[in-house]
Amino acid sequence: MESIYLQRCLGTCLTQGLAEVARVRPLDPIEYLALWIYKYKENVTMEQLRQREMIELEHERELAMMEQEMLERLKAEELLFQQQLAFQLELEMQEKEKQETEELQRTQQELNKDMSLEGIARGEESILSEESVDSGKTLAEISDRYGAPNLSRVEELDEPMLSDVALNIDQDL
Repeated sequence: MESIYLQRCLGTCLTQGLAEVARVRPLDPIEYLALWIYKYKENVTMEQLRQREMIELEHERELAMMEQEMLERLKAEELLFQQQLAFQLELEMQEKEKQETEELQRTQQELNKDMSLEGIARGEESILSEESVDSGKTLAEISDRYGAPNLSRVEELDEPMLSDVALNIDQDL
């Protein structure tokens, strides 16, 4: 029973320690073996601790890599989002410009219509005025409306004449 315990708990440690005692041949082999076993235990504990730290370090490294990948994905997603936003803004600007050009075209067409209507109206007025000039009739004679003014025709002279006000101003100076 003791041999099973020693083999299970101290098997490799005891065999390596006895081999070391046989190789070194110290003056006090029992004390040397005891110190060697303590040192062996310390070395084994340190190795286990180192292995645990390595495992933790590897785990932290994996977490850091995953975090780095996540940051890169987020940056790529943000860049994609900014590109989509810029594309949408560009589309909106193009749509706005298109609407402005359509509005401008509509106003231009309306102005052209108004101009053509005014041209037609002016044409009619010129026809009417030519008829009135040709016929020598006054506005009251042409118009059949009640209360139209009865204005006589005034002929203008070709010579420029100064008005009385202009003559009075020249005399005051």
